[in-house]
Amino acid sequence: MRYSRIVVALLCATMAFTSCVTEEITNIAQTPSQGDSYAGGEIFVKFSPDVAALLEESGAVRSQVTRSGVSSVDELLDIIGGVELSRVFPVDARHEERTVRDGLNLWYIVRFSSDYSVEEVSRRFAALGEVQKVDINRTIKRANRRKAMPLSKAQYEQMQQTSRALQQPFNDALYARQWNLENDGLLFTKDDVVKSKAGADVQVVEAWKKSAGDSSVVVAVLDEGVYVEHPDLGNNIWVNDDENGALNEDKDGNGYTGDKHGYNFVHDTGKITWNDYYDSGHGTHVAGTIAAVNNNGIGVSSIAGGDGSAGSGVKIMVCQIFSGNISTGLYNVVRAMKYAADNGAVVLQCSWGYVSGAANEYDWGEAGFASEEEWMAGSPIEKEALDYFINNAGSPNGVVEGGIAVFAAGNECAAMAGYPGAAEYCVSVAATSADFTPATYTNYGPGTTVSAPGGDQDYYYNYYNEETKAYGDVGCILSTLPYHISESGYGYMEGTSMACPHVSAVVALGLSYATKLRKHFKAEEIRELLQAAQSVTPIDEYMTGYKSYSRYVADMGPILPMQMPLAPFKGQMGSGQVNATKFLAAIGGEEVGTSMRFPNLTIKVGDSVAVAPAAYFVDGEKLSYEVVVADTTIATCNKSGNKLLFNALKSGVTSATIKVSNGEEQEFVITVRKSDGWL
Repeated sequence: MRYSRIVVALLCATMAFTSCVTEEITNIAQTPSQGDSYAGGEIFVKFSPDVAALLEESGAVRSQVTRSGVSSVDELLDIIGGVELSRVFPVDARHEERTVRDGLNLWYIVRFSSDYSVEEVSRRFAALGEVQKVDINRTIKRANRRKAMPLSKAQYEQMQQTSRALQQPFNDALYARQWNLENDGLLFTKDDVVKSKAGADVQVVEAWKKSAGDSSVVVAVLDEGVYVEHPDLGNNIWVNDDENGALNEDKDGNGYTGDKHGYNFVHDTGKITWNDYYDSGHGTHVAGTIAAVNNNGIGVSSIAGGDGSAGSGVKIMVCQIFSGNISTGLYNVVRAMKYAADNGAVVLQCSWGYVSGAANEYDWGEAGFASEEEWMAGSPIEKEALDYFINNAGSPNGVVEGGIAVFAAGNECAAMAGYPGAAEYCVSVAATSADFTPATYTNYGPGTTVSAPGGDQDYYYNYYNEETKAYGDVGCILSTLPYHISESGYGYMEGTSMACPHVSAVVALGLSYATKLRKHFKAEEIRELLQAAQSVTPIDEYMTGYKSYSRYVADMGPILPMQMPLAPFKGQMGSGQVNATKFLAAIGGEEVGTSMRFPNLTIKVGDSVAVAPAAYFVDGEKLSYEVVVADTTIATCNKSGNKLLFNALKSGVTSATIKVSNGEEQEFVITVRKSDGWL
């Protein structure tokens, strides 16, 4: 995506609105240049808290309206004509308090007549005293590098019969072809030329001995729709138990109807799509790297897909922001970010981003944001939605408090990662080849957090298999695909888009191990551990000399030769290559995290709360529990299956003690509030 770096500093001073104040005029996002792509007739407006009640009275909080109830705003709406106004983030009663606290309730989308330009309407709204910020609904573009390289059924069958000398930890048919999971250094050889190195992978095999993924950990995939019925994915797709799948019902009251496995933000429906003619299979491929079902005898293995036992394997929440050739914008992205936080995801997987601020403008058009300050000023609604996820995902009583957002660094060969992933509180992933060298397309440098295998077709182009007509051994990433892309359901892709889910999955695997250990972390701790020197594989020693490759041009074959100097990448590929084994060892360290404790409870009079005590004690599933409530006139506790059911009887506060069969005892507090307000 292209952006102008010019922030509008002067707005039309002659506008006849009495509420215009100078301080508010600068709160408009950067205006895109003529070459930029954005949704015509749409802008975002963040109103002042002073008019929140008027907006609610107008009905704009829950539906589209033509009047806001704010006189100065309505005067402007009359001028621009044909206006629809509605809140960006639907009301979710479970989380409305924190939504208001973080100011996301004040963001509205304004749709208006095409007679007026986005720039003009933005300037007019920014001049109103009742408006804090204005942003533009820019079009987000996929970061795909190339189309998927599918496996035919014949190729699949041949591959599963061919194996390397690996002691496979799982029985998945294509595991031996996944160098990104286990690289013995022998996969890419021809004429005594070796282009891979043993260990140039994510080092996950030893990590699996500690955890292969826990079903309580949810990764939100913001991408194309995921093929949720894929036989190698279905069992690891997140299920919203509070929804029955009816597309016209919002059973859980979260503002989204029919969101059984996530939500299709493009078409505003709970029905996830993945088989549009123009879909690339990108979302399904990403999901497979994270959580394809392990040890099921078919297809691929994944980093955090479990070991085949009950309760293993992290879950994929589908947040669909792309579909076919329909353009998508910030409206879909920001709602997906908040949805992920509000519905249980703790990792945000974002294999997309903006063009790097250091990109070659001849190839990529106008470069993107050059600094975090530019990005924050230029895309305020995205900044606030991302902040919401990072600050509100997870739970203070769970394995992680806050969320971890993981982005692809970008594919422009630029010496700076693209935003928003380059922001200091995000994780931005560069791509490597199967010999630790940088992929020939990857961004690097400032903003880059870590590296991970992303594949490199150009580097391994000479290893196209003439016999099988397959690209299987050219160093790209093998994963799941929808059947309309690949008749076998599997195939190869490359890019920082493919490197990114390796890191999301390793983070999810680390959180799964923390769950097993009953340890609690802050999201910031997880980010710091992930990139710490003791948690990665050092790769700077490989940044010497030149890397020869063939730049592939569609339908023309390779152009030879090309060379990429490696010295500029030294110290610029993040802290090193992500290493699952080292990361899990860091998670288990005595000096990090805190032991989980049974939580304090707050309940309304007349309500009941069910708590699974096993989540708070090591090997908790094997233990039994007894609760003693000090004042049983305030609350009582009964066992209900594997849960404890706390019943609120009258307002007040009482202490309680949970006694565990292993000898542990913990005290906690039960607060019962009045049904019509806080104590």
